[in-house]
Amino acid sequence: MPVIATPVIEEILADLRGYLDDEPPALSLPPSAYTSQELWEMERERIFHCSWMLVAHVDQLAETGAYVAVSIAGESVVVTRAGDGTLHAMSPICRHRLMPLIEPGAGRTDAFTCRYHLWKYALDGRLRGAPYMGGNKDFEPKDCRLPQFAVQEWNGFVWVNLDAGAEPIGAHLDLAAHQFTNYRLAEMVQVDSWSLQWQANWKLVMENGHENYHVIGLHRETLEPFMPGGGDVHVEQYSPWVLHARIPFVAPVQPEALALDEIQRANGMLLLSFPSSAFIGLGDQIVWLSFIPLAIDRVQVVGGVLTTPELATGSDAVARTQDAVTAMINDEDRIGLEAVQRGVGSRFAERGHLSPKEQPGVLAFYRNLARALLREGPWPGAL
Repeated sequence: MPVIATPVIEEILADLRGYLDDEPPALSLPPSAYTSQELWEMERERIFHCSWMLVAHVDQLAETGAYVAVSIAGESVVVTRAGDGTLHAMSPICRHRLMPLIEPGAGRTDAFTCRYHLWKYALDGRLRGAPYMGGNKDFEPKDCRLPQFAVQEWNGFVWVNLDAGAEPIGAHLDLAAHQFTNYRLAEMVQVDSWSLQWQANWKLVMENGHENYHVIGLHRETLEPFMPGGGDVHVEQYSPWVLHARIPFVAPVQPEALALDEIQRANGMLLLSFPSSAFIGLGDQIVWLSFIPLAIDRVQVVGGVLTTPELATGSDAVARTQDAVTAMINDEDRIGLEAVQRGVGSRFAERGHLSPKEQPGVLAFYRNLARALLREGPWPGAL
């Protein structure tokens, strides 16, 4: 669907263009950027239909028949592990009468069978059964297959792009890989996972993820004591897709199983992948999160906690405590961001001035957002 230029869109894009300047304004986005249906349609076309989204950890797709199903900006996706060990990402919409084959979630199956007319598809999307279709001379079963998307595994993380011909994300992630070499990412195992829904625009969520300033308010008891919001966040942009940030700890951590260097012990090591995926190294743990937009004011929050194999078999009591803290932090963010979403709809809402504690990360996010929507500068697929 072509994007139609309207006065609202033109005004938002004009504000976005300012973030591409050498000295961008230290201001938040205009409130309409979080409520405009026209902008949401542009984001669907220019960002989410052609961007890499983190959807799972490989542990969730370890066995033949394992699947993870999500919706990316309204487009259904299922990722499966086929019998030959290959990962497939595809549209789980029956090619007959467009019935969804599966609902969002995770599980295991031998095949996908449509409950409407019992058409059956293999784990790679090929049609395996179509009752009573033999009498249709124009129908060729071997040509019927679920549409395929791009999928890539990188250090245990599974990424999907709705553009089947998209440039692989791995080369971009590799640019920041040296920041995480001591974390043994490919060896880590998942010990906790979640799938939540937040009632907030995806950009509000990502602004929150690009700064630590909000910790002084939303996470006063959970994060502020060891990762204070007043610390200076160091940011490095490696490509349009990949940004690395270091968030200082109050005191260096002393991991049990990982030989972290001085910088890694003194900081939360964050990797942010545009548009809305991230993971952070915190001592012996990696926490990953992906904020997958469902609608203009709703995101699916999927993620998990990873640790080393030796620690994964440790104390259940310690693991339960860590899981509870992570759940509390997620809920603190949800409550705060849902309140902000209500605030942006106020008739008196306007752009806010950014604190110096916010600017490095938030302005980097705005710059990537501007490049993606305006298709200007070094952006994959730029016009």
